[in-house]
Amino acid sequence: QVQLVESGGGLVQPGGSLRLSCAASGFTFSYDAIAWFRQAPGKEREGVSCIGVSDGSTYYADSVKGRFTISRDNAKNTVYLQMNSLKPEDTAVYYCAASENRLSGSTWRGRSYYDHWGQGTQVTVSS
Repeated sequence: QVQLVESGGGLVQPGGSLRLSCAASGFTFSYDAIAWFRQAPGKEREGVSCIGVSDGSTYYADSVKGRFTISRDNAKNTVYLQMNSLKPEDTAVYYCAASENRLSGSTWRGRSYYDHWGQGTQVTVSS
């Protein structure tokens, strides 16, 4: 059974940091990209960042560039999202998603390209 399990969310003050993890298991195929999405109350789910599993290509939403860093450990089947300089507007449920497709800068934000989703982890940025 395919599973994506997120962890690392929590409550942090503005300016603080968190590191999210997405552990993948049960895959019988080679997924090509893992992405982080987030959804704030009353808003659409939006792409935050994406990494190519084979070539390590990375993509970021403009709102997080320079503050968030995505990375992968293929041996552990785990993708990380290091979030620094957090802002209240980063508050959301963060989801990781896996795609069998090779994605690009123009496609990675498309939710329909992702085949598997995790259950989400809450990130709250508040003083």
